[in-house]
Amino acid sequence: MAAEAQHTCYEGDNVHIFQFYLEHSGEHKAIVQCVNNLLAREFKRIGEGKSSLSVLGVGSGGGEVDAQILTLLQSVFPAVPITADIVEGSSELSDNFKALVAKTASLQKIPFGWNIMSSEDYVKQVKTKSEMKKFDFIHMIQMIYYVENLCETISFYHSLLKANGRLMIIVEAANSGWDTLWKTYSKELCVGVIKEYRSSAEVIACLKSLGLKYDEHSAPNAFDITECFNPGSCHGERLLSFMTGSDKFHESFTPEIRAGMLDLLRRKCSAEKDGKVLFNSDLSCILVHA
Repeated sequence: MAAEAQHTCYEGDNVHIFQFYLEHSGEHKAIVQCVNNLLAREFKRIGEGKSSLSVLGVGSGGGEVDAQILTLLQSVFPAVPITADIVEGSSELSDNFKALVAKTASLQKIPFGWNIMSSEDYVKQVKTKSEMKKFDFIHMIQMIYYVENLCETISFYHSLLKANGRLMIIVEAANSGWDTLWKTYSKELCVGVIKEYRSSAEVIACLKSLGLKYDEHSAPNAFDITECFNPGSCHGERLLSFMTGSDKFHESFTPEIRAGMLDLLRRKCSAEKDGKVLFNSDLSCILVHA
């Protein structure tokens, strides 16, 4: 799970463990593959007949996926000016994003607006303005876990879409390993920046309640958590700490809770193949119509 929190959950040591997770989970690769498969044709629809295009990224982290999205949009409309506004609560990850822009020639052609703040603060800021800026494409990738009110947040960002625009929400899939772990142990896990765990099931229920049209696409992913079952493994401890949103897994829970979580991870959240325990980290990509 990624992106931002009420102030931010990714500064200092948390940035490093987040980067460690990304390196070992294959999550960005799965997201980029899904984005590349879906968005070229979506962008053609969104941008048809438009003289400029505007993108809003909410919870963009270090910008790795944003860079892919913006590069793809440039390839579909090479002659159309593009602007990008970014909302990200972590100043450290925002600095990483700015550094990525600085070394990527194609991104330097795009004017960026940086909003280093939580989604809630951005909403408040926008609502104080007499005229709200609208966007052709808005994406919220792995960030809806951190917002205070899911339906209000989705409704607000949907209201910022221009005609024929799309809101893309990428979130952990219903019945994935994440969904099983966090809902089974919600009492123990939903005590930090994540107060209520949400998967694609909650997002879709919200979209239905709002009467919004959407399309759902799967982004399959799995990663090796075998080391999590080796008590002396630093690699396993770091993964478990990230996966449970804790500072140190073995110090954050009682022996009974730890044993229960590990048993659940092996039996209900993963599949075993060639001697490895592969955690089900499937994602859902939901495209909401304007």
